Amino acid sequence: MSELTTELRRLRLARRLNQTQLAKALSVSKSLIASFETGRLVPQKDTAQAIDQVLNSGDKIQKLAKEAHADRRPWLRSWADHEQRAVLLRCWDLSIMPGLLQREPYMRELFASVPANKSKVDDLVRIRLERQAAVFDRDEPVELSCLIGETALHQGSREVLKDQLGYLVDASHQPNIRIRVVPDRGVGLHPGLGGPFSLATLGDGSRIAYLDDQLRGRMATTTADVIELEWAWEAITDLSLSTTQSQDVLLRLIDEHS
Repeated sequence: MSELTTELRRLRLARRLNQTQLAKALSVSKSLIASFETGRLVPQKDTAQAIDQVLNSGDKIQKLAKEAHADRRPWLRSWADHEQRAVLLRCWDLSIMPGLLQREPYMRELFASVPANKSKVDDLVRIRLERQAAVFDRDEPVELSCLIGETALHQGSREVLKDQLGYLVDASHQPNIRIRVVPDRGVGLHPGLGGPFSLATLGDGSRIAYLDDQLRGRMATTTADVIELEWAWEAITDLSLSTTQSQDVLLRLIDEHS
């Protein structure tokens, strides 16, 4: 969890309040409190002030909420915290390369393709590079297993795509990284067509999921939701090529771009 979500929950429990009781004291819904504590939403200034008053926490929540709002993507900030602590990360991407395996030229081309990103491509690239460093540059390397739709291997300009594919081949030879390609043809309809998602397993065995979309991502934290996505992951895995076959596909595509 992020510092804000962790501290909010700690302070609430220290006051012996459940989410319903805190919501009643603030005249808000229980679902709003739950959204704060899972990192999906960040309290606005007046709400953060009211929380501090109810929990007798000075200006602690106000400061943490201000920091979270400074991040352009608070929902991603919370997921990034889980990425950094995960011992196993599993991701599925249908039409673009997994964020943790994207090279900078690919990132720039991808971000620049969205009109709304015109003035912030540099910032978006920096944030993604920082996420990658936080996951991979640590004493105990994370185990990363990625399923990539074949469509993603054909999206991008010639030179950028060749560079990106080469990086995937190199990454696939790392002992802690597994990359498997899911063919476009012959696999029929499957759960992965519903969109990309990631699964994080933490050191204590707990699991959490993250789903992406056009505007923002959201985390799935309930046991039922996580299990449903894990079943989807298994179904997609059953359709994928082996790691060796996937490497062969990547090498063939690199040759085609040479």
